[in-house]
Amino acid sequence: MALQFTVPGLDEAASEKIISILQNRLSQEQEAALVLKHAHWNVTGPNFIAVHEMIDPEVEAVLAQADETAERIATLGGSPDGRPDAILRNRSWKGIDLTGRHSTESFLKALVEYYDSFIADDRKAIAELDELDVISSNIVQDHVQELEKFQWFMRAHLV
Repeated sequence: MALQFTVPGLDEAASEKIISILQNRLSQEQEAALVLKHAHWNVTGPNFIAVHEMIDPEVEAVLAQADETAERIATLGGSPDGRPDAILRNRSWKGIDLTGRHSTESFLKALVEYYDSFIADDRKAIAELDELDVISSNIVQDHVQELEKFQWFMRAHLV
């Protein structure tokens, strides 16, 4: 990857590694927004309106995270890839298998499982970024805090 520039204090090799980690996070953030919107459109049954309305703000939050991640990649001199094929190319996580309409309980269980992987992947990225760039690490840490809060909301519906 040819960087346009590097930020002060980071060399090209470190920047490329950071960008690679962030690109993977960007792809999962983008996919998460799509997965959440799919659930929003297809959730049914008891607690429909509560779950339906709970999901949309999370879609917006995850899209904001993706934007912040993409802007960090650009800040580091890289070129964020937001195309659908980038999501597939970077996919190292298990997706959500529910298609069509399902109960709130089914979607929430599937989303909790999806978030287990999402949060674990972000935490792994944090550990890697801590050694490379505290600024990028802090960005992903803030994202995890938001993801964990939403996962708590989903779990609370299942108790």
